[in-house]
Amino acid sequence: MSAIVLDGPGHHRIIGTDPAEPGPGQARIRVFASGICGSDREVYQGTRPDGYVRYPVTPGHEWSGTVEAVGAGVPAGLVGRKVVGEGFRNCQVCDRCHAGETTLCAAPYEETGFTQPGAFADHLTLPARLLHVLDDAADLRDAALLEPAACIAAALLKAPALPGERVAVVGTGTLGMLAVQFLAAGSPAELLVVGSRRDREELSRQFGATNFRTTDDLPEADFDLVVETAGSPSAAQTSAALLRRGGRLALTGIPADGTAQGLDPTDLVVRQLTVHTVFGAPPAAWAHTVRAFNAGILAPAPLITHELPLAEYSTALDLLASRDPKVGKVLLRP
Repeated sequence: MSAIVLDGPGHHRIIGTDPAEPGPGQARIRVFASGICGSDREVYQGTRPDGYVRYPVTPGHEWSGTVEAVGAGVPAGLVGRKVVGEGFRNCQVCDRCHAGETTLCAAPYEETGFTQPGAFADHLTLPARLLHVLDDAADLRDAALLEPAACIAAALLKAPALPGERVAVVGTGTLGMLAVQFLAAGSPAELLVVGSRRDREELSRQFGATNFRTTDDLPEADFDLVVETAGSPSAAQTSAALLRRGGRLALTGIPADGTAQGLDPTDLVVRQLTVHTVFGAPPAAWAHTVRAFNAGILAPAPLITHELPLAEYSTALDLLASRDPKVGKVLLRP
């Protein structure tokens, strides 16, 4: 097999090894595709917060593949199944894990692609309990985007949109467009997308948006739910400004370290706004996402613009950093 290994910020190599046999409770996955995102660029640059990366590491936390082998205690029927998998390596014994809130696990942070070997490789071995099985007919290319979709699902399980409500999405990247697909399935009275790029309007409407505005042309504050996905310094403030009194705000974007979110505590209290946040996706969000994907509610193919072999990892990072409007989701293919 081959794999990308980051020995430290800015220093990577491609190694060749023999696929390890899965141990008890583990499964070995033949990786089909792995998405690259902003957090992967942080790992490469060395800007990820302390404690949330451990070098050397093989990156890659957005992936899809097929189970190739399983260890003792894992049902043999998993072999040959198409799967995706959770990234957080939770302890399973703390009170948060017992409550199903595995992304709040009290044990030290461990996640595939950041502190544990990830999917920028031919194969990936991980605990089988983290796997979610897809339909046999599932498109593994599309399924590589289910990790960011699960993060959106986590937000919407915390702050669900009711049919007939007015909802909005701030941000037009991968997270934002996946949020539009989820929300469109819930029959909103209005589904507004707010972005800085007018060229994303067509795709937003294709995914189910009923209206599109740029950040300098915002409507009045009359939305029941706003999902923020941009992670920019002003995105949270823009999102809160769209809410009616008593509205709900779900923050999913992660701004640069130390960035002021711009939320006014007085405004939150006086207008009685409810703010929800997510970091990663617990099992319930993954299960919800896989159900939606298998049912055809999520169809992320239009978001994928580039597919590159592992050997072009540097090119993939450059594409991500280019801010070229023609660059969407970039996949690495073993």
